[in-house]
Amino acid sequence: MSDPFVRYGLRRVINMSGTETPYGASPVRDEVIEAVRSLVPHSVFMTDLQTAASRTISSALDCEAGCVTACTAASIAMAIAGSMTGNDLGRIEQLPDTKGMRDEVIIQTGHVVDYGHNVTQNIRVAGAKVIQIGAATDCKPYQLQHALTDRTAAALFVVSHLTVQYRMIDLEQFCTLCHAAGVPVIVDAASVPDPRPYLKSRADLVLFSAHKAFSSLTAGFIAGRADLVEACGLQQHGIGRPMKVGKEGVIGAIAAIEAWASDDHKALQAKIRERVERVVDRLGVLRGVKAAPQGRNQVRLELDANVAGVSAGELSTHLRGRDPAIVVWDLHSEAGILVLTLSKVSDETVELVCSRIEQVYHGATVKA
Repeated sequence: MSDPFVRYGLRRVINMSGTETPYGASPVRDEVIEAVRSLVPHSVFMTDLQTAASRTISSALDCEAGCVTACTAASIAMAIAGSMTGNDLGRIEQLPDTKGMRDEVIIQTGHVVDYGHNVTQNIRVAGAKVIQIGAATDCKPYQLQHALTDRTAAALFVVSHLTVQYRMIDLEQFCTLCHAAGVPVIVDAASVPDPRPYLKSRADLVLFSAHKAFSSLTAGFIAGRADLVEACGLQQHGIGRPMKVGKEGVIGAIAAIEAWASDDHKALQAKIRERVERVVDRLGVLRGVKAAPQGRNQVRLELDANVAGVSAGELSTHLRGRDPAIVVWDLHSEAGILVLTLSKVSDETVELVCSRIEQVYHGATVKA
C-alpha cells in the first residue's frame, strides 16, 4: 500500500505527550501486527477467542479471569452494568432501566475527571446513578461508609494523573470499606503500565487499555473476579452490544499481553531512565529552562519566559506547528510547565525532539 500520510493528506505526529487516544495512542507492537495478520483473514468463534483471552490475562496477571472490550470507557460501562445485573439475562436486557436492581455507584469527587468526556457518563450510560463523595480536594473514610447502602451496586476508583493526587481515600482502604459492605470495587486504570498492584490491592475488577501501555490495537482489558468478568462479557446481549470488540481487537490484545509478560521490564526501565537523564542534561543547560525527571519515564520542563525568550505555551505551539508535529503534555503550560513522555519513542526520535526544542529556543532567544 502507498504511504497513507501521502495518500490521505495526514500530518505526521511525534507523540511526546503520553499515550492519549487523540494522537493514536501507542505505536503498535510488531507481535500484535503479526498476530492480527495471521487471524483476520479467517472466521473464528468469538466465544473461543474470548476464552483464550481470559486464559492469557489470568496467566499474565495472576487473576481469576479476564476479557477484552472495545476500550476502557466501554469497560467501565460494562463493569458497572455487570455489577448491577450479574449473569441474569433478563436484567441485562432490561438496562438501562434499573428497576429492581441496586443501581448506585460511588466515586470520590476528586476522581471525577474528563479524558475526552466526563468519566461519570460511563456510569450513567449503564443506567446507574452517580453518588459523589467528599469534596474536590478532600475525601474521608466516613464519607464512603455513609454512602454505602443497600442501593450501592459498585464503587469506582480512578487511577490517573488527572485525579487529585492527595487527601483522597487510598485504594487499599477503599476496598476494605466497600468489601465490608459487600460492594465490589472497580478500578479504572486505563494508562497504567502494570495492573497487577491494583489486583493485589483486592480490587474486584481492574480495567486498563490495550492500546496505551500495552501497545496493541484499540481495545480494553477487564481483569479480576471470574463471576464479575462473566457478567461483563454477557453485556454483549445488552448495553454492551454497541461497544463490541472485533476479532482483530481480541487477538491483538492477546498478543500484546503475552509479549508484555515476556518483556524484560527491568532492562526496558533502565533504558528509559538513561534516556530521561540524557534529555535532562541536554535541555537543562538552556537559560531559563529547568529540566528534571518526573516519575519513571517523563521529563518536566519549567520555562521562565522572561529569560528563555519563549513561554511554555509558545514552545508547545511551535513544536505542534512543525512537520512532523511534536505534541507535548501542556496542560499546565500557563504555569510554565511542559512534560515529555519518553517510554514509547525511540532514541532517534528523542534526538529529533531535543533538536527541535533547541531550534525554537535559540530562535526565540535571538528574536528577543
